[in-house]
Amino acid sequence: MLEQFIAEATECDFKQQLEERKPKSWLKSVSAFANGIGGTLFFGIKNDREVCGLEDAQGDAEKISRLIKVRISPIPDFLLRTEKVDTGETVLVLEIKTGVSTPYYYSADGIRQAFIRLGNESVPAPEHILNELILKGSNRTYDSIVTEHKKSDYSFTLLEASYLERTGIHISSSDYISFGLVTKDGLLTRAGALLADQSVVYQSRLFCTRWNGLLKGSIFDDALDDKEYKGSLIYLLNNGIDFIRNNSKVRFTKQATRRVDKPDYADRAVTECLVNALIHRDYLIIGSEVHIDMFDDRLEVYSPGGMYDMGVIQEQDIDSISSSRRNPIIADIFHRMKYMERRGSGLKKILLETEKLPGYQKSNAPIFESSNSSFRVILKNVNYTPQDTPQDTPQDTPQVNKEKREKEILGFCKNPRSKKEIMAFCGLKDAKYFRNVILLPMVEQNLLQMTIPEKPQSKYQKYISVN
Repeated sequence: MLEQFIAEATECDFKQQLEERKPKSWLKSVSAFANGIGGTLFFGIKNDREVCGLEDAQGDAEKISRLIKVRISPIPDFLLRTEKVDTGETVLVLEIKTGVSTPYYYSADGIRQAFIRLGNESVPAPEHILNELILKGSNRTYDSIVTEHKKSDYSFTLLEASYLERTGIHISSSDYISFGLVTKDGLLTRAGALLADQSVVYQSRLFCTRWNGLLKGSIFDDALDDKEYKGSLIYLLNNGIDFIRNNSKVRFTKQATRRVDKPDYADRAVTECLVNALIHRDYLIIGSEVHIDMFDDRLEVYSPGGMYDMGVIQEQDIDSISSSRRNPIIADIFHRMKYMERRGSGLKKILLETEKLPGYQKSNAPIFESSNSSFRVILKNVNYTPQDTPQDTPQDTPQVNKEKREKEILGFCKNPRSKKEIMAFCGLKDAKYFRNVILLPMVEQNLLQMTIPEKPQSKYQKYISVN
């Protein structure tokens, strides 16, 4: 029962015992869980998940409850209970609910700190995340904040033309107010500033690069095409789509009665990627921008800011992700223009549209990655083959070297190994290359299997040889 609960926990920490004299060692996790997607602390279990039990579970429970109420502000919603395992030991399970009154601070010695999760650790929240937690706790969002800019000083030609083209409706003066772009006093909200023709918000920028080969290099020596755009979100979206189209190909095959086009990427998937990156990014990160990086074998779209609920996309089921919008006013405008849906189905749409491409294989499935400060979508070029690029890593040619490498990996993985362990064994440093060219193909060929197949992106994932 306890093992099942640990497996189902979204985030968890393990404590061998209650450290009453060093409460920050575990209370920082209470703060981080409440500021994020929630989590669970297990007392009486070592980091390697060996159960050691507690001598006075009831007494420890009272101390835990008291310390949370004294040191964490505001007091988070938590559930504390005892569990007996099969061997007879008693452990404490402290479940922290995701908070609505963020940020949740740990206070001691006159110092207040808010914590967030970074991998398996609880760390102090950086300034931009702390600011977002403050907005969230006051039931406000970045795009709803009123600026000092007057609407009368700016134009919205592109917004009005795009809205008319996509909906058949003219935007009226009252619409600007009802949409949340302008106040009754004629001041722009930050949403309005992001949609003005002029470049009002400095970090509203898009950097696009088409690299020569499979890796980044010098812009001056290794970029086949390089563009920078700034200004209205619609301007960024249109130019980003055009950049990708200009730097990708549409191949074709002839059939008996028709010609079948074979584009490198699905147009709708590309649009979804860019819309998500521009709308859901964190504009509180000053000096940041959205990046499009195109390589021979893939397209990467990077946006500043992780998931709004502080979760990690690698740990979640794409089919059941709830709609959580960092900038709901901007999202509503793009929904009205039919660029996106309100149901939070953007990532699923990227997967489905990519699967429709001629020549699609499972190894071409899009990849989603996030951290507390970034979100990245990787679209595979379904027409790419290693022969297209003479700069491929030597391990893939000739074929005999590839077979030798796979044999060595299978021998190494007689015992379960993590991705990092296999990379170190192979002497590789490029994680994306290793995953896309080596690891995933071996899994798809049933040479390796995952130890946690129901959670492919789990941070505890390991791989073991099938035979």
